[in-house]
Amino acid sequence: MKTSKLGIAAAIGLALLLTACAAGGPESANAAHQAWPFQLLLGVWHGIIAPVTLLVEVGHKFLPNTIPWDIHLYETRAASVAYDIGFFLGLGGGPTIVVRRWRRRVD
Repeated sequence: MKTSKLGIAAAIGLALLLTACAAGGPESANAAHQAWPFQLLLGVWHGIIAPVTLLVEVGHKFLPNTIPWDIHLYETRAASVAYDIGFFLGLGGGPTIVVRRWRRRVD
């Protein structure tokens, strides 16, 4: 019983930690106005955390005021090709590469 509560608390904490630098925040807006390498890395990060961000954003819509900041799936202030490419690469490759490597180690 304790481990399941601890696991749930850890999952919630991890989700909040991952989305702390998600699109919509002031840190993200600052990075969106930097040079193209920063925009590319920002896009990769937002693509990697996109599944978690989507879940938190949907939860925030149904339960308003649960988190103290606005969260969005995509940074609209980063209007550059570098951010778009990074987002696409992070969305397509980030989580799948980690899962594939973990599965290989388990088998």
